[in-house]
Parts: sequence; structure tokens; C-alpha cells
Amino acid sequence: MDETTYAVGRRTFLQILGSGLVITVTAPETWAQGSAMPVSARLYLNEDGTITALSGKVEEGQGPRAELSQAAAEELRVPVDEVRLVMADTDLVPDDGITAGSRTTPRNVPEMRQAAATARELLTALAAREWNVDAATLQVRDGKITGAAGQTMAYADLARAGETVATLDQAIRTDVALTRLPDWKVLGRSVPRPNVRALVTGGHRFPSDVVRPGMLYGRVLRPPAYGSTLESIDVSAAQAMDDVVVVREGPFVGFAAATSHRATEALEATAPTASWKTSESPVSHETLHEHLREHARREQARTDETGSVSKALENAHRVLEEEYRVASVQHAPMEPRAAVAEWEGDHVTVWAGCDGPFRAQKALAEDLGIPEKQVRVIIPDMGGGFGGKHTANAALEAARLARAAGKPVSVRWTREEEFTWAYCRPAALIECRGALDASGSLAAWSFTSINPGGAAIETPYAIPNATVSSVPSDSPLPQGSYRCLGATANNFARESFMDELAAAAGSDPLKFRLAHLQNPRLRAVLEKAAKEFDWADRRGKVTPSRGVGLACGTEKNSVVAACVEVAVDPSGNAFTVTEICEAFECGPILNPANLLSQVQGCIVMGLGGALTEELQFEDGRILNPRFSRYRVPRFRDVPLIDVHLVENRGIPPAGGGETPIIAVAPAIGNAVFAATGRRLRSMPLRLSEGRPAAVRPRPTA
Repeated sequence: MDETTYAVGRRTFLQILGSGLVITVTAPETWAQGSAMPVSARLYLNEDGTITALSGKVEEGQGPRAELSQAAAEELRVPVDEVRLVMADTDLVPDDGITAGSRTTPRNVPEMRQAAATARELLTALAAREWNVDAATLQVRDGKITGAAGQTMAYADLARAGETVATLDQAIRTDVALTRLPDWKVLGRSVPRPNVRALVTGGHRFPSDVVRPGMLYGRVLRPPAYGSTLESIDVSAAQAMDDVVVVREGPFVGFAAATSHRATEALEATAPTASWKTSESPVSHETLHEHLREHARREQARTDETGSVSKALENAHRVLEEEYRVASVQHAPMEPRAAVAEWEGDHVTVWAGCDGPFRAQKALAEDLGIPEKQVRVIIPDMGGGFGGKHTANAALEAARLARAAGKPVSVRWTREEEFTWAYCRPAALIECRGALDASGSLAAWSFTSINPGGAAIETPYAIPNATVSSVPSDSPLPQGSYRCLGATANNFARESFMDELAAAAGSDPLKFRLAHLQNPRLRAVLEKAAKEFDWADRRGKVTPSRGVGLACGTEKNSVVAACVEVAVDPSGNAFTVTEICEAFECGPILNPANLLSQVQGCIVMGLGGALTEELQFEDGRILNPRFSRYRVPRFRDVPLIDVHLVENRGIPPAGGGETPIIAVAPAIGNAVFAATGRRLRSMPLRLSEGRPAAVRPRPTA
């Protein structure tokens, strides 16, 4: 894509496509205020018979570009390679919200299908009127409408007819009949991402690759530590550089120059002159969890109103009480935050790496003091986010610098800036209490999760007396969304504690779970993973040097189970994950290859959080803000991964890009316990910190 293509507006965009058949060109303001969205908010019929589909979603590696193209192709009865999907451009596409929460598959795919199915019906009705026949007698296949008498009319014919056919200015029907799953021709198949060739050959331009004519490069002054406030600064040295633009707007100080090296020189010349008011930060990564405990707002905890849990705990045959800790981690996307901003008069266009084009548009308008209609945000397919790019920090910085410079400006965060100033996954302290009756069944459950949030906090197990609470606390680090939110922490604690309860009951971990599990979907994946892993046989062959463990969980309306094998070092202080078998179900499978890729990616990402990833900080400063000190998984760390996709055609499709991560860590910890008898109750899992368990139901070899 050349540079000028990036600057196309909606009117020019439609002109480039050719006259075609405008399925409508109603302005977004008309339907955004309560009226139904018109078909043209989603689709445009081109003269060559291809379809332009429009979506406000962002492609950041999870696969919506393929799925949404499949959705349009399925309902319009055309091959998927005849769909051209335009994404994440506030001048061209509808506002579909941020790309987060695994919502694209359950929400936006159906919306695209409804638009395409409505268009198909309207186009078929046009042909029926032209031929004076009943529309029900017509068929659509490969972009052609055919009649019983042999009449044929292609989409391209309708598009080229221009004014000779009525403009299809109709609202998308939410009750339109969609193609039945058994009749799918495009959905349900493995379709590669449409731009995969550009991605593998280096032809695709990520946000950090965007270049505009005359573009400058920007750097921004950062505080020395969290909580620091700029009191004074001398920018005269940078201002004396003829080829440098200096911007000072309140606490914002930035520099733009023809090269990033020159902008960095200006920053380095100025930074020593800055005077900062710093606040004392007694919290470090070593005292983080005690800080969370001390600052937990327990008045917001759910109470045991009937007293049933308290009574059950008092009268139980056996009570266990443990706590689990989860470190703060960074998202570590391959592409750090990046943006380019370009002003034309009082309008600004920003190319950015964030997952909400319309959210970014609003933030830019507020920050720059201009109307939203004067801000255009374009988000090229970007290099990862994992929930970490909900904010448009680099876009705001680039826009300020570009306005002052009168030229386009590119701001690319360094890896150290990304690790330090991007928000992180919340740390967690989780308190668990569980009771067993005389028969070894669960009688009571109390679960208090401090700080990570309430995702997946409800237990899926049938327990007669249970209470759960999500309790906020004051984090010393900026924190926010992460892949599957707090479900990773909550599921780690719950599934680890379930193993402890199984051990206390003298029960096999699989049998103990199944005895308390009524959710048929969760049972199905747990049984599938156990069968494929050969749990019963391998559980009976556990030794001090080799252990197996399992875990399961549900979130985002999908279910997952994992079985893991670990090898323990002869020293007894280290272990290696040798195999992960995971079964996953998220309803009907729209794109098997893409879903498999998402599950595998979740497993590898889950390994990082489980084994090595931890933000270390002290005095408000991150101590490991680079990959040489912050250990993410490498290829050599990846074990044998065996994924089994379980299809459930009895429910609507759910998202698959998050939930597979939540079973990884607890399954690993439970496998380590099976071999060593030591419980690992903190993530990342370190065998040297594991404590001997009171109960050690490890079978002999």
C-alpha cells in the first residue's frame, strides 16, 4: 500500500471503488442516533463483482480479518477471496467498539452476517422484480442470481447498472434468516488471513512502519519514576538546535526532528535540566502482595449473608486455608506503541497501534480541543496487543508534536518505554478456604480475590455453601486489561486449591473434579483432555522426577482443560514442562486453523506468566524493562503441545483468543506437586519456593 492510499476519505474511497452499487451511503450520524444501521455501513458492491466489507474492529493477530471476510462471503454466496475487508478507519467504517473481550466472534461476526444476508435478500428481490418472478424461486451462488427459467444476473451486473436500479437504502435486518450451520460453505473452513502474503514477505506496513512525506520523528520526556511531577525544565539547548522542534505544554515535553537519533539528542540535552517532585514509594515487587493485603477495600467484599458458609466451615470434617499470589506482568507485544500524526488545516489524521479507533478518536479530540469530526484515526493491522493497547498514548504524543511542527510526526515507543509506561496485568493476592465433609466431598467454599478483578471468579463446581468476592486494592503500578483479564489469576488459585482439596480427600484430582462438576461443557473438555493425555495410566507412573497435573476452567462462554507433564531436575530445585495437552470448546468453529493458532498462542503466553514473567520494581522504577531481563518464552522453552478442538454446534460461537490461557499455570503447579510433594502457590512458579504439603497422595512408580 503506498503512502497516498492512507489518506483516502470516504467520498474518495467510494470513487476509487467505481460507481458500483451503493447499498447505501447514509451518513453515520443518521443511524448512530438510534435508527437501524443501513447495509452500507457494512457493505459495498463493486463493479467487478467483488464485495467491500467494512468493520470497526482491529486486526492485532487474533484473526478477525479472515473471520469477518468469511462471514460476508458466506451470506452473500461468494468465494471469500472476492471480499475486500476495510477495518479500523473512523472515516470509513462503523463504530464496533474496541477489539477486546473475545467479542468479535459472538457479536461482530453475526452483525456482518446479518448485513450480508440482508443485502442478498434485497439484491434477490431486485432481480425478482426485473424478471417478474417470485424471489423465493431464485437462487444465489458464486455471486450470481439465477432463476428457474435460466435467467442469470451477477452482482457485477447490478453494480454496473448504476442509476438504472434503485439504490438499496435499507436497514440491516436483525431477524434475517442466516445460513444454517450444516449448509456453511465458507464459514467452518480454514481460511488464511487475506493479507498473509504481505505479512510473511514484509510487504505489510504495521503502525510503526507508516511513513508520510516530510515526516519527522518524535521523542518524549518521561518522568524518572511513577508519581513524579515536573516542576521546572530548561529547553533552551534543544531550542538552539536548528533542526529540532520543541514542544512544552504543561507536563508534556517533546522533541521532533528529521531522524530519531537527532530527536534523542535533543531529549538527552534537555533531560538533565528537569526538576521533578517525587513521591515516596515504599512498595517493591518483594512487598507487593502485603501492600495489596493492607490496602484491600474489604468493605466491598461479598458477605456470607445467611452464614451458611461460616457454619459449614465450623462443622466441617476438614478445613483447608491457603493463599495464592500472582505477579504483575507486562503484555510484551512484538510491536511497542507507535503512531504517526499528520495535520491538514484544523483536521488531523493519525495512524496508530491501539485497539479502539473510535475511542482513540474521542481521546484525541478531547486532548487537542477539537471536534471529533476533525479527527481521523486509522489502525493498520498491528503487531499484538493482548489487552494492553486500549489507550492511544503514542497517538496523543504524535498529534501534539505534529501540530507544533507543521509536519507529520512519528512516535515509536522504545521497549523500555513500553515496559515502564504501558499498564500491566494486575497482581493478585487470593485467599481460599475450603471444607470437606466426612465422605470427602466439598461442603463449603470461600474465595476472596484481591486486586485482579472478578473475571472467572465464580466456581464452576457444585458446592452447597459457597461465597466469592472480588476486592479492589491500591496498585503501586498502572494496571489494566490483559488476555482474559483476572481469570488467569482466579483460575490459578481455584484450580490449585481444588488439587489441594483433592489431596486432602485422598482422591484422584480428575475424579475429585468430576464428582463436583455439573457443567456438561466443562466436563466434556476435561474428559477429552484426560483421555488424549492418557491421564489414568500416566498418573499411576508418577515418580519424583516426573509428574503430571491437570486443571480446567471457563470464561468468555468457552471452556478449557489442560493436562501437563513436568520433568524435575535431579537437584530438586528446578523443573521443565515437557508436554501440554489441552482441550478447548467455544461453540461452532468458524475457522479451525485460526482457532488452533489462537489456542497454541494462549498456551505459549500462559507459559511465560506461569514460569518466568514478573515485573520487578523498586522506588517507583521498573528494574527489568527489557527482554534481556524480562524473560518471555523462547522457542526452546516450548514443550510438546497437543491441542484438541471440541466443537459444540448446539450454542452460538464464542471467542477463542483468551480462555485457553487460564488452565496452563495451575496444571503445571499441580504436576510439580505430584512429583515433589511441594505446593507452588505463587506465579511465576519456582520450585525453590515451594512448601511441603501436609498431604502427598503421590502414587509409587
